[in-house]
Amino acid sequence: QLQLVESGGSLVQSGESLTLSCAASGGASLDGYAVGWFRQAPGKERQGVSCLSSTDIVTYSAISVKGRFTMSRGDDRNMVFLQMTKLNPDNTGVYYCATDLHGDIATDDDGPVCPPPEFGSWGQGAQVVVTS
Repeated sequence: QLQLVESGGSLVQSGESLTLSCAASGGASLDGYAVGWFRQAPGKERQGVSCLSSTDIVTYSAISVKGRFTMSRGDDRNMVFLQMTKLNPDNTGVYYCATDLHGDIATDDDGPVCPPPEFGSWGQGAQVVVTS
């Protein structure tokens, strides 16, 4: 079973940038998987931040991070990244990556969606703390 590992979490100040990485344990490839990044703030439910389809063609970004966060896949397609810029305290939380359970990211009338229940193979998370 695929198991993901996140890295890159840190304590940063508002306005700074940070890049998170996600890889499959054991050197497994993420090629062919739709992958998502999710954030869980203290005392709150896990929410989708950014998702990427298996072909990298379809993307989803939460409104709050559009224009600041970019999700990408490595050239060898073994890793995915979340580049975060202009961070603010609302971005604080544990960030998880996961793969879509149904093959590819879903869409609704408004476009791609990234609901956590549709994803699995969760990693242990990477802690991001943004101070003001």
